[in-house]
Amino acid sequence: MVVIGAGQAGLSSAYYLQYYGIDDYVMLDSADGAGGAWRHRWPSLRLGKVNGIYPLPGFPPVDADADLPASEVVSEYYASYERHYGLHVIRPVEVTSVDYGPEDIGAGERLVVSAGPDRWAARAVINATGTWTRPFWPYYPGMASFEGRQLHTADFRDVEEFRGKKMIVVGAGSSATGLLLELSDVADVTWITRRKPVLRDDEWSENVGREAVAKVDERVRAGLPPLSVVSATGLWAPPDVRAKLESLPWRPIFHELTPRGVRWRDGTELEVDAILWATGFRAALDHLAPLGLRAPGGGIVMDGTRVVAEPRLHLAGYGPSASTVGANRAGRQAAREIRALLNSSELVAS
Repeated sequence: MVVIGAGQAGLSSAYYLQYYGIDDYVMLDSADGAGGAWRHRWPSLRLGKVNGIYPLPGFPPVDADADLPASEVVSEYYASYERHYGLHVIRPVEVTSVDYGPEDIGAGERLVVSAGPDRWAARAVINATGTWTRPFWPYYPGMASFEGRQLHTADFRDVEEFRGKKMIVVGAGSSATGLLLELSDVADVTWITRRKPVLRDDEWSENVGREAVAKVDERVRAGLPPLSVVSATGLWAPPDVRAKLESLPWRPIFHELTPRGVRWRDGTELEVDAILWATGFRAALDHLAPLGLRAPGGGIVMDGTRVVAEPRLHLAGYGPSASTVGANRAGRQAAREIRALLNSSELVAS
């Protein structure tokens, strides 16, 4: 058994593999330390500003000073989890491919996970590589001509870099709103999105969450690329946060970039010093390309966490499970199904 990735979905998967008595697994992680994507969050993101950190299975919630950097606190939380449960994490290991393998290691009988010259032959694989390593940059005419600074959420480090600057933030997700709130204290910021953002301050309910997850699940079962849960629900914001966001200047998406800023189709221009693309991420699945899993719709046809075209492969933290709560559930579901698979008569016979 191989688990690829040691973020929340990967750690949850390893926990449940052990819970179900599957100890002969390895977890391969590309980072040089624990924390998953949290290791790379910008230092000014304090724990108290994070929109909830769901505890890992079988472990108490994060308990630390709200003024500490979230990246440090959560990374140590993950490290403590690995130590407590003795999870088999090997790092840093950059997985380059998952394939059916050559004849010398039983072609077709195992999935072969490769990382440079190293290979692991696995009866089943849980892929939990998340999205952080695949920042999405949309294309607009003139992007190469802009003389100011362009960066993605994944590159952001410190609001002080933008003090006194005029800038735009493009995006409508939770990272965009969090960065807007920080940047608006030090810079002249305009918020730009495709559609007017839907800000909600009503009470979150389990029904709303289930409906949002169901919409994403419907897409991946049809082999379409998953959309974010936020796109299905809108953004939740407490009244004070909502008031601050609504006070910021907002514009619909522009048509093109110019050397000094952006331009709309009506000829209106806005000069800025920097553009922050808070435009989200895509699933990091390039290493699975040799398996030929993509459907005509561009996604991977899923049944829960299981890949329909290759039942020995599970994607945890993909589509409807791409959230902290969903990642825990995905780990449990993947481990339970793999236990059944490993105990099946066909696999025993092989």
